[in-house]
Amino acid sequence: MAFSVFFLLLSLLFQQAPFCSANVHKLNLLRPHPISQSNSFQDNPPTQFFEVTKPIQLPRTKPCSHLILQHDFGYTYGSPPVFASYNPPSNCPSHNFAKIVLEWKATCKGRQFDRIFGVWLGGVELLRSCTAEPTASGIVWSVQKDITRYYSLLMKNQTLAVFLGNIVDSTYTGVYHVNITLNFYPAEKSLNNYGSNSENLASGLNSWADLILPISRNQPLNDGFWFEIVNSTNTQLKEFKIPQNSYRAVLEVYVSFHENDEFWYSNLPNEYIAKNNLTDTPGNGPFREVVISLDGEIVGAIWPFTVIYTGGMDPLLWRPISGIGSFDLPSYDIEITPFLGKILDGKFHKCSFSVTNALNVWFIDANLHLWLDKKSPKVEGKLLSHKSFPLSLSQVLDFKGLNGTFLTTATRSVASTGWVKSSFGTVVTRSVQDFYYTNSLVMANDGNVETVNQTIYFSDTIVSEIPFSHVFTIQSRKTFPLYLYSGYLDQGNEDHIFAVNVTLGFNEKKSFKGSGFEISSSSLRNLQNGEGYMLIRNGSIVGSSGNTQQVYSYVNEKSCYFRNISSSNYKILYDVVRNTCSEDKVSLDFGLTDLVLPHSEGVSSM
Repeated sequence: MAFSVFFLLLSLLFQQAPFCSANVHKLNLLRPHPISQSNSFQDNPPTQFFEVTKPIQLPRTKPCSHLILQHDFGYTYGSPPVFASYNPPSNCPSHNFAKIVLEWKATCKGRQFDRIFGVWLGGVELLRSCTAEPTASGIVWSVQKDITRYYSLLMKNQTLAVFLGNIVDSTYTGVYHVNITLNFYPAEKSLNNYGSNSENLASGLNSWADLILPISRNQPLNDGFWFEIVNSTNTQLKEFKIPQNSYRAVLEVYVSFHENDEFWYSNLPNEYIAKNNLTDTPGNGPFREVVISLDGEIVGAIWPFTVIYTGGMDPLLWRPISGIGSFDLPSYDIEITPFLGKILDGKFHKCSFSVTNALNVWFIDANLHLWLDKKSPKVEGKLLSHKSFPLSLSQVLDFKGLNGTFLTTATRSVASTGWVKSSFGTVVTRSVQDFYYTNSLVMANDGNVETVNQTIYFSDTIVSEIPFSHVFTIQSRKTFPLYLYSGYLDQGNEDHIFAVNVTLGFNEKKSFKGSGFEISSSSLRNLQNGEGYMLIRNGSIVGSSGNTQQVYSYVNEKSCYFRNISSSNYKILYDVVRNTCSEDKVSLDFGLTDLVLPHSEGVSSM
């Protein structure tokens, strides 16, 4: 996880080390103390931290709530996960649920780093998240996640597991006090798990899976259930076997990156590192992709969203507004239905994970969602075509000494078509993934200033042709813009400023069409802009500031949600929330009042 820029600078000053090249990466090497607060700060009430996202749309029914786990995570590093027995609710007036929500609530007080954690049910991951960094007066935060897609899993007795690796000693005093509750909302009217008509049933495109298999590590463990990818040649795999009446299969993948690859998008080329005789500087360039293979054949890829954890870059940026995705890391779906014909033989098969250009360490696991034909013990299938075009990766390097410009571009496409014959007839499914990536990385001022401008384009299309010539199409188009500026600036008279400017975006458009007609669609535009600085005088930090603004806009065919919020040094400056649709445009231009930063490029926009 990330470590404080405050103590990064302090350690660098004490070591008399040159502040150059990949400023943010030094965080991973020093293991400094988190930011401490003054005594006056200790008298403040606990601070509420939160991630900006749209509220979960809930039915008007009263939920049946069950506290599944209550635990204090003290010194848990290197220990097994914490386990709790889970049983489906038995005292609800209805057992036909329209929505199931996982609620994580936690408090912490003292001094502590941000910690990655996961929640699993029967080995199936439900939540990947990051803790908030506490203050002397304490913090509280909660995460609500819609887990209705795991309906079939939640209707059976299971074992819940939570891993949160934490260290508590005389310096790191923060203990995470955690409650996990599941809220079951009965349907307002009778629901059919499998959609409203036989067409939805045949394709499985608008229904929950009947079975979810964990593609994660087996017990016993002294860590999370995730696999660890430690370098670019490391491959981790899990053997699995599916029921022979499976007619649709989707692999849901969870990904997080840490240590030397926490800021992979700003990693420098190896040629630059070698030429300048740099040590302890993460390399392999700024491109990463997660590759998923089935029995050794690539079936899909993930170009992950650049989650910044709560201690990343400058911790003041994420107090109290957390970074996009940091409290609920996104998972990624890969349609593998075209490959069912190769794995419906009742035998074990291998699902494997690797990361292109990886450095230590990536945490990856997956959930295999399966739709079953209840009228037939066995279905047939065949892979008709599969094209996994090789990754196209290009780098243009132009540097002299510690100054230079590096342009990296990449593309990939994966396309598969196959048919499955079940009691619903023969369904032909085509899955296409298209990716495009560009990253401009500039080192200036003898390596004391680094600028990153990156965009990831990520498109998924699923086309399902069912009997009677009906065609259903699901499409998702994601764009992940990122701009990062970090600089160590000499102000004269032994004064220096460490400045950070980051713009982070997650945009997605989804559509579901039937025979050419749009059935549903949604659009998400989520953008954060943060600026922070620390003033260092005679080796001591004498001032600091962190400001963050976020605009979140979500629209679907039924509703709209808009939020424009800004914070500065723990305080909310304004918070505008709107649940009605509007075409208003909101500027993201704001900055540090009296600080002029030497940007080589303007802040990227969506």
